[in-house]
Amino acid sequence: MSVAFFSGAESFKQQWPLISDKLDQILDEGKFTNGPAVQELERTLEVFTGAKHCVAVGNATDALIIMLRAAGIGAGDEVIVPCYSFFASASSIAHVGATPVFCDINPSTYMIDVEQIEERITSRTKAIMPVHLFTHMADMNAINRIAHKHNLLVLEDSAEAISMFHEGQHAGLIGNAGVISFFPTKTLGAIGDAGLILTNDDSIALEARRLRIHGQDEGTPYIHHSVGYNSRMDDIQAAVLLTRLQFLQREIARRAYLAASYNSMLADIPQVSTPIVESRGDEAANAVYYVYLIETEKRDELVGYLNSQGIGTEVYYPHPLHLQPCFSHLNYQEGDMPAAERAAQRAVGLPLYPDLTEEQVSKVCGQIRHFFEKEV
Repeated sequence: MSVAFFSGAESFKQQWPLISDKLDQILDEGKFTNGPAVQELERTLEVFTGAKHCVAVGNATDALIIMLRAAGIGAGDEVIVPCYSFFASASSIAHVGATPVFCDINPSTYMIDVEQIEERITSRTKAIMPVHLFTHMADMNAINRIAHKHNLLVLEDSAEAISMFHEGQHAGLIGNAGVISFFPTKTLGAIGDAGLILTNDDSIALEARRLRIHGQDEGTPYIHHSVGYNSRMDDIQAAVLLTRLQFLQREIARRAYLAASYNSMLADIPQVSTPIVESRGDEAANAVYYVYLIETEKRDELVGYLNSQGIGTEVYYPHPLHLQPCFSHLNYQEGDMPAAERAAQRAVGLPLYPDLTEEQVSKVCGQIRHFFEKEV
């Protein structure tokens, strides 16, 4: 019995009749990009998240770039961002001409270490970009206090954070703007690339809507207020997301149930730790398990063994952003961000998705136990 790292096949098959009906409607209407289904998705997600504005775009990387530009970030600006994240968290900053200023993570939460933010603020700092990773959100209360003190924007990389709430506010709406990714592996996934910008700021929303269509107003074609992008969401993806959104809370509950099974089965293996699970505290009730992450000293050996047993894994993230070759001109060195560098050597994601069975979770944990028993 193999266990894929990600599989949404069974749930997708179950949802297909509803998706198919929505696709038939799109074919009848004949509008395939940024059409009625996209507009319906935006309205639906505004209600779901509480956002004043949801702006659908082609993918979450574009969402980050457009959000930054719409918020006025550009050449000469600096944006403080954690060095442990997916590459787009930093590349989006570089794409708009600004400089990413990297910050280490809290080793318990994997979120940006709020205690280190202020020492990185300079006269060129324009924004803080916290990243919400894996199960819960960064310390937004502390981040907002710092931002208010120094008159900075807070632009959230909330790509993984659909249905994550803090004190009644959805991720991406606690600062000035945020994004959501609908990449197929995400908690709410499309069948291709798709992304979203969410904000309560009218000016950011207006500029984001312009930038996604070559800098023009949607009702006034061929008049370009800025040099924008071609980043419209396909109606096919919107149709899939509208359907799958109906099942989201059930699937989130299933993920939480499976994560609890992992917690129980891994608890007595001393070589394995689950720092994010253990550090959540009051956030536990609001956790949304996108990834189930463990740490171990023998990460690479364990990954090799699990793969040989037909069990998929994903290493998060083996190369911290501050040590990426494309950022060598920023002169960061190995050892500058010890918590992130340690996590990069120890962290690995285990299979977690609604289709996963308890039998498969048991197999994964049994093989982890077997690996470490052999090592003793």
